Amino acid sequence: MTIAETKIAISESSATEVVKAAIERAKADKSHALLEIIEERAVVRAAEIDEKLKAGSDAGILAGVPFIAKDNMLTFGSHTTAASKLLENFEAPFQAEAIERLEAAGAICIAKANLDAFAHGGSTENSAYGPTSNPHDNTRVAGGSSGGSAASVALDIVPFALGTDTGGSIREPASFCGVVGLKPTYGSVSRYGVVAMASSTDVIGPLTHTVGDAKLVMDVIAGKDTKDSTTIDNPYTQPATVAVKKVGVIKEWLEDGVDETVKTNVTKMLDTLTSQGYIVEEVSLPVLQYALAVYYIIVPAEVASNLARYDGIRYGVRPESTTDLGSVYSMTRNAGFMPENKRRILIGNYVLSSGYYDAYFRQAAKVRTLLTDVMNQALETYDMLVGPTVPMVAFGLGENTQDPLSMYLADQMTVSASLTGMPAISVPLKTEGLPVGFQIIGKRGDDNSVLVFAETIEGAAV
Repeated sequence: MTIAETKIAISESSATEVVKAAIERAKADKSHALLEIIEERAVVRAAEIDEKLKAGSDAGILAGVPFIAKDNMLTFGSHTTAASKLLENFEAPFQAEAIERLEAAGAICIAKANLDAFAHGGSTENSAYGPTSNPHDNTRVAGGSSGGSAASVALDIVPFALGTDTGGSIREPASFCGVVGLKPTYGSVSRYGVVAMASSTDVIGPLTHTVGDAKLVMDVIAGKDTKDSTTIDNPYTQPATVAVKKVGVIKEWLEDGVDETVKTNVTKMLDTLTSQGYIVEEVSLPVLQYALAVYYIIVPAEVASNLARYDGIRYGVRPESTTDLGSVYSMTRNAGFMPENKRRILIGNYVLSSGYYDAYFRQAAKVRTLLTDVMNQALETYDMLVGPTVPMVAFGLGENTQDPLSMYLADQMTVSASLTGMPAISVPLKTEGLPVGFQIIGKRGDDNSVLVFAETIEGAAV
């Protein structure tokens, strides 16, 4: 159900009944989309919402609407594990700002979603608690790292879920699971109370059934927060500034290496846009070939810094057999981190180390600036940049787990918007087989123009 349909159901019955029904669907989930159900607190909050509705008082724009949060967001009534054994016993002393804003609007968090541990991955196979399978084919991945969030919406457990996107972690699982996934402009949503991955690209965004629902969620959670100095004024309260007429199709994203299924469905949508009077032109951006390499230098460097706090003293589960400070550190991290966590820490420390900083990190930062300039220039010529979200449909469980490079290649079309801080959305296309996502990228801060055009794609895909 959409948010609007959920609100109708609440008006016809009660928030308590709707929330209990969502909890039962969560308990019946066979895809392992969820790590913990927040039943007791959710039912209590639903009863409070019902009292407000019965009294005729303002219960909020999302009164009684159940949702699910990725388990790297701090929430009351549950653990926040980031899908890592290091945090399996961690109970948050406060809630993430995004959760607080949703609760202030009447929404009710019913569960925590599975993810790649510390959000490191593109398949939700790196979770310490087991992988999430794709709702359309349980032999395939749901995508990552927000795989549990995407799957929970695709399974219609809730009308929306929150995810985080650092290099495509909302958009990729949205594409694989056939839902809408929005990465807003960097700084749109406070990251206070979210387990950090890479601080220069981390953003929070929604996974929904419709573009309109994504807009509704962003209206609630976006905006400045004194607890996060990177936040900006809510771009979703600003009118769309671009009446989209001219669309740039990124040439490099439809060349060799893209599945024929993806290419065929995206090309079909481009033909539909042309028939509707849009100017659809190929645009070549050769610098994009370096985006993935830049991402996997800059982001691991930030990962290494952000994971340094997990030492078994300030945070984390400490092995009992430790005998000195060195063994506390080494044994805690060896037991607690997944192989992909360790890989990214090692890469990050390497590119920041003496003798390699200039050769790798500094050069990557320069190319990131070039990438931003090139994409900004392209968006002066074209109203939107478009292409596939991911170069393939959902791949098989276990298919790429022993091949990190193949796993990383799934990010090649999503990392550019993350590195440049631009808003990007994945809209599901109508397909006969597995889902395919259509990605739209717009100017930084012009999120509403992206959403307006996304609704056009959504309507044409029906």
